[in-house]
Amino acid sequence: MKNIAYSLVLWIVGTWCSVQPVQAQLYKDPSRPAEERAADLLQRMTLEEKIAQIRHIHSWDIFDGQRLDTKRLRSFVGDRCWGFVEGFPLTGESCHDNMNRIQRYMVEHTRLGIPIFTVAEALHGSVHEGSSIFPQNIALASTFNPRLAYRRAEAIARELHYEGIRQILAPCIDVVRDLRWGRVEETFGEDPFLNSVFACEEVRGYLDNGISPMLKHFGAHGNPTGGLNLASVNCGVGELHDVYLLPFRKVITSLPVQAVMSTYNSWNRVPNSSSHYLLTDVLRDMWGFKGYVYSDWGAIDMLHTFHRTASSKAEAAFQALSAGLDVEASSDCYPKLAELVKKGNIDIRLIDEAVRRVLLAKFRAGLFEDPYGERYATSAQLHPADNRSLAREIAEESAVLLKNDNQLLPLSLPRLGSLAVIGPNADQVQFGDYSWSRSNTDGITPLSAIRRMAEEHGVEVRYARGCDLMSTDTTHIAEAVAATKTSDVAIVFCGSASASLARDYGGANCGEGFDLSDLSLTGAQGNLIRAVHATGKPVVLVLVTGKPFALQWEKANIPAILVQWYAGEEEGNAIANILFGRTNPSGHLTVSFPQSTGHLPAYYNHLPTDRGFYHKHGSPETPGRDYVFSSPNALWSFGHGMSYTTFAYDHLKIDQRTDSIKVYVDITNTGKVAGKAVPQLYVRDVYSSVATPVKQLKAFNKILLSPGERARVALHFAVADLAFTDESGKSKVEPGEFELQVGESSDSILLRHTINIGNVPTSKAEETVNITKTKINGKLINISGVVRDVQATPIEHVEIYSTGNAQVVAVTDKYGKYAAKVASDDVLVFKKSGFTNVSREVNDNKTINLKMQ
Repeated sequence: MKNIAYSLVLWIVGTWCSVQPVQAQLYKDPSRPAEERAADLLQRMTLEEKIAQIRHIHSWDIFDGQRLDTKRLRSFVGDRCWGFVEGFPLTGESCHDNMNRIQRYMVEHTRLGIPIFTVAEALHGSVHEGSSIFPQNIALASTFNPRLAYRRAEAIARELHYEGIRQILAPCIDVVRDLRWGRVEETFGEDPFLNSVFACEEVRGYLDNGISPMLKHFGAHGNPTGGLNLASVNCGVGELHDVYLLPFRKVITSLPVQAVMSTYNSWNRVPNSSSHYLLTDVLRDMWGFKGYVYSDWGAIDMLHTFHRTASSKAEAAFQALSAGLDVEASSDCYPKLAELVKKGNIDIRLIDEAVRRVLLAKFRAGLFEDPYGERYATSAQLHPADNRSLAREIAEESAVLLKNDNQLLPLSLPRLGSLAVIGPNADQVQFGDYSWSRSNTDGITPLSAIRRMAEEHGVEVRYARGCDLMSTDTTHIAEAVAATKTSDVAIVFCGSASASLARDYGGANCGEGFDLSDLSLTGAQGNLIRAVHATGKPVVLVLVTGKPFALQWEKANIPAILVQWYAGEEEGNAIANILFGRTNPSGHLTVSFPQSTGHLPAYYNHLPTDRGFYHKHGSPETPGRDYVFSSPNALWSFGHGMSYTTFAYDHLKIDQRTDSIKVYVDITNTGKVAGKAVPQLYVRDVYSSVATPVKQLKAFNKILLSPGERARVALHFAVADLAFTDESGKSKVEPGEFELQVGESSDSILLRHTINIGNVPTSKAEETVNITKTKINGKLINISGVVRDVQATPIEHVEIYSTGNAQVVAVTDKYGKYAAKVASDDVLVFKKSGFTNVSREVNDNKTINLKMQ
């Protein structure tokens, strides 16, 4: 009887709503606030209509290949309005033909006429065939030019409107910390501040152009255990907020974004898709997010099948919805909600709240007034020529010159007779994952662009693939060696390959689901590079990739190395322009390169304790500590990037205000060609109540300077940006000293200045021990002693500096021992790189033992 009565009430409500005149249906009145319209519409909906509104229609439900099956559409949808629909396997033209047909059905042939969110992936261009393919995220961020993020979003939006798309599953703003993870390429890199800046610009670009962006993936994501996709992340609350969540907080608290995607994985044993702390306590209660949370595909069912925190689909639905996850994609757990409501096992108010959030997003996106995107129709266009030009501009600004001994680059075509173009990525486009193509017909390969430019100067090009990306077969390396021997210079293109979404997954060693246990170049690529180098000809290595590889041998032996992150359809033209000097490279690393897989993690913003203690880096010839056979340092660190010109930095000026720090630096182009300088400002909290990173990026800029040109560059940041989150989840700026560091990269700091926040007296750090000359009058005596670290380990090569004689008078041996003849009233300073200087008065003491740290 209870179920019969419930059904009768729903029938009465539905019938009453369907016969009300339009003017009585407040939700159709555009003059009313979105909140009122959503409340009015929500109370008219049946339970089944509500559940449909928080579910997804997938292309396999209603399409037969590229053809929309209208019978299946009617059968699947009925007269209920659904929340979302996608068509990932469709071409751009098919989307153009069909997305508005689906929208028209929702608006004109369902009981309430609620428009649907038409959804697409658009990580670096729409995923539908025929769309422009822009450089991947890792390339975009390497430009250190956030304006390009806005312009790329603006350009992609035009194509999305042509395809009838209003909601995209982008941007991806994960902070990456494990480079084995295949999805490194989808990120803006290892720094949360840089991620935040690019995230805000990209989101602003979409919002300004009528596209609703979706931030992903919400939760600690970019440091999966073992580097494996979907694996758990374990870290403290402070690191969670200050690293992984920082970009999300910056966007959500500054822009009216309406959608966030949950992650597949778990944080500290709780799946992120069922985490009330993340999805409600932080996202809504702490940050005030007003939009909806959308599940990554299949993430809700994974609570049952993968995480095994739910014993059934129904329990998985309950866990997700209760935590604050509103929309289910690519699984079928939420249909179980109807039965849970009828049995009294779930409060319908949870469903109502999820539906209300989706409806509000649709009202705010203007779907009810413009369901077919007519407002943007005049500018909508698929693959316009100016998008190709923008793709090349981003590609040219994103390539990073890692090494250039003796100015081998740029190559002068008029001075060359022949070129060898070698390697598996020389004649193959590499667009990156979330692309619709892997075909050379849809882009420019490096070989084709080099040949075209070489022909203009009569330079012969000899091509040999040498090997592939995956196989260890070295059979064809001899062909590459032969081509090199008869050429003036060899350009070797190695790296990685990623799949294309929902299409071709063969031969991929990078991208989503393609993680590596070893960051050495895959297959026989290392053998190829060594063999070409052994010819004695000059070699340029171009790493075409979506992630860093360990290139320790290559750094030591190859004179010129470039990294070209997946650079989109204009990849070949961009790299040829750089190789031959038509473009001066200006990209800088957003991820640090490790020396080897064993050197992970390699990110620059580590804690003071995390690059070793003993400061006695070893090698196979001279074993040491931290590590026995190596140093723990990165091969190339965050922010690194060379140019064909040089820059000088001077005249650091600080304008400290109550709420902001304004920093200025003069930069001069001291070379012979125009180039773009990328000044970077890092800050170190000198002393704090919790351990904080050795440095953190807080500002950067990019400026074009002609030879000899000088400019004053601003690097400003807010005092609030100096805050850290403690383990109770509270964010605060502690009073104290902060060292400002300005330079060309995180490991090339050129200027420093210490400021004080909160009127705390400046401390006298031990490293500022005075080593100026001291007056001595005492007699000469023999002294000796042993220098150890805090673990009583003898320290070798400590210099003992006599301030009386203004010179080094002794150096400790491998046992930490030293002996010297000094004045009885001398003052000695014990010095070694990596340790704090220690000053000691002799005072007639013949034995001076001490500890350094």
